[in-house]
Amino acid sequence: MQNIAVTADGSHTVRSEQFNECYHSERGAVMESRHVFIDAGFRQVERAQIAVLEVGFGTGLNALLTMLEAEKSGQHVYYESIDPYPLDLSTAEMLNFSAFLGIDKQLFMELHRHEWNTPFAVTPRFTLHKIKKNLLNYSLQGKFDVVYFDAFSPEAQPELWTNEVFSRIYSSLNNNSLLTTYSSKGTAKRNLREAGFTVQRLPGAGGKRHMLRAVKL
Repeated sequence: MQNIAVTADGSHTVRSEQFNECYHSERGAVMESRHVFIDAGFRQVERAQIAVLEVGFGTGLNALLTMLEAEKSGQHVYYESIDPYPLDLSTAEMLNFSAFLGIDKQLFMELHRHEWNTPFAVTPRFTLHKIKKNLLNYSLQGKFDVVYFDAFSPEAQPELWTNEVFSRIYSSLNNNSLLTTYSSKGTAKRNLREAGFTVQRLPGAGGKRHMLRAVKL
């Protein structure tokens, strides 16, 4: 069991005891995920078939919002998410995302209950493939159109915010694809540029000054 907290928009987040950080902004979990990953990421990709790579499955909120967005847009999504530390089911059951978004809770829980390392179609438009591995030890397969870089902060997981990691991600992207992240740390920006990305600073979520979007042209 992990610590659940209510964020400013009324949606839940979880505090990781291992990293001593929350999975989402305390200013609003759903607000932040929509702003950083849906609005600045997914909605910028105008393709009928989209491959998403997520670093950090966490609570499953980004996957849930992407699945709902795909249903609205009519796009087909392959969603690959890498996380070596899955949230336990008892904690996932307590999260209020379904009530907050007005959807069937079983649809959200299906994202958590299905086994790891096996792709499955949650809906006809959304295929989820959860990878229970550390990104440092996982060879990325295929090509992606958008990356949700949602690891814990550069202070908590500095090994994931490196030139080497971003270079591997860059190589796994199609041209005219992008990466979004909530962080605007100078080290992240510098390492993304050194990996080959064109980096943009955008307004952050919930009054936060900045976030980053990195583009592979």
